[in-house]
Amino acid sequence: MLLENGNDPDGGARLRLRVLQTFEVSVDGQLIAVPMNVQRVLAYLAVRDRPQARLTLSMTLWMDTTEDRACANLRTALWKARQSIGDCVVTDGNYVALSPCVDVDLGRIVRHARRLIKGEGGLGAGDGDASELMDDLLPDWDEEWIMFDRERHRQLRIHALEALCRSLSADGRAGEAIDAGLAAASAEPLRESAQRTLIAAYIAEGNVSEARRQYRAYRELLWDALGVEPSQTLRSIVGLATAVA
Repeated sequence: MLLENGNDPDGGARLRLRVLQTFEVSVDGQLIAVPMNVQRVLAYLAVRDRPQARLTLSMTLWMDTTEDRACANLRTALWKARQSIGDCVVTDGNYVALSPCVDVDLGRIVRHARRLIKGEGGLGAGDGDASELMDDLLPDWDEEWIMFDRERHRQLRIHALEALCRSLSADGRAGEAIDAGLAAASAEPLRESAQRTLIAAYIAEGNVSEARRQYRAYRELLWDALGVEPSQTLRSIVGLATAVA
C-alpha cells in the first residue's frame, strides 16, 4: 500500500525538503546537491502532496516530448533520486509519492496558515513570528504547472498574515501585530484588506500618526496605480481616529 506523506515514525525528520523561496534537500542537516530533473520531480510531489499517477507526472514535467520519452525521463529521475538521497520516493504500481520520512516545509506552513485563518486554539508564543509566512513557492521557477499553486499559496499566506495581525492586536501584542500587518501589506501593496488590517493595528496601539501616514501612502499608491480612492470602510476606520477624509 502506498504510504502518505508524513514524519519519520521515530520522531525526527531525517530528510527535509524545502520548496519555499528556494529548493533545498538536506539529510540530517547536511545539504545534498541533486540533479535538476530530480528537483522537478520532488518539488511536484511536495507541492501536490498526494500520490501522482506516473503518466500524469511524466507528461506534466516533460510535456514537450513524446509519452514514451517522458516516461523514460521520469524513470531516470527516480533512479537518480535513489542514488543521491536514498528512498525519498515510494511507488505503488502506477503511482508515485514522497516517502513518509520526508519533511516538507510547505506542508507545515500551509497547516499553520490554515490554523491562523480559522482562529483555532488561540495564539502560541511562536505565532508572533511572521517570517514563516513571507516566502513564496519557488519564485525563481518558471514551470507552467507551478503558477497556479504559487498564487494559491500566496493568497493563503496573505490571508494568514492578516488573521495573525488581527489576533495579535486583540491579544495586546502590538509590535508583533504591526510586523505581521506590514508583511501582509508588503506582499500585496494594493490589497486593501491588508492595509486595513495594518492601519487598525496602528490605531489599536494608539499610534494615530502611523495610521494616518499609512493611509495617506496607500491612498496615493492606489490612485497612481488604479485611479481610484480607498473604500468608504477604510476611510471610516481612519476617520474614527484621525479625522482624515
